Amino acid sequence: MIQTIKRKIRGIKWIYDARRALLMAYRRRRYGLKHVHKTFYIGGPGAISSDLKADAYSFIGVGGIIGPGVSLGKYVMLGPHVAILGGDHRFDKPGVPIIFSDRPELKPTIIEDDAWLGYKVTVIAGARIGRGAIVAAGAVVTKDVPPYEIHGGVPAKKIGERFSSPEERQAHDKMLDEPAKRGDYCDLM
Repeated sequence: MIQTIKRKIRGIKWIYDARRALLMAYRRRRYGLKHVHKTFYIGGPGAISSDLKADAYSFIGVGGIIGPGVSLGKYVMLGPHVAILGGDHRFDKPGVPIIFSDRPELKPTIIEDDAWLGYKVTVIAGARIGRGAIVAAGAVVTKDVPPYEIHGGVPAKKIGERFSSPEERQAHDKMLDEPAKRGDYCDLM
């Protein structure tokens, strides 16, 4: 019954938009997010650093763990339980336990426009996920992922290309170079 009500609300665009805006205003305040676009959306509870930067129509799924120094481009999708963390403890000081050994300078983690990270992807802090890249569910990203490549595995390695021709990639780049605009969201139910 609840799913039926949700479907009906999605069918009435202004009610859906108003509900979504109110929910995100609450979540932005709850997480102390001051550097996210008004169209940014969080799918549910998670642990998100207040310094997160997120551009238009970017999304973090339920259970996301987003450490400090992360920037999301427009149209970025992070699936449920994605974690961006690590790289934040010194382990190379002889005679000092790791817990007391200080932290190195944190490198920023950048996820460029229209990238998609699937369910339970882990990204080590400081990696860059290129424009339009896809990272398969369960992958562990330990180094940069080039634009429009598909990576998967532990550690993540290239398993494919998003587009089959340079013309398709150029057409997609052209769209991404335009100002962000709303489309129809995927219907989850």
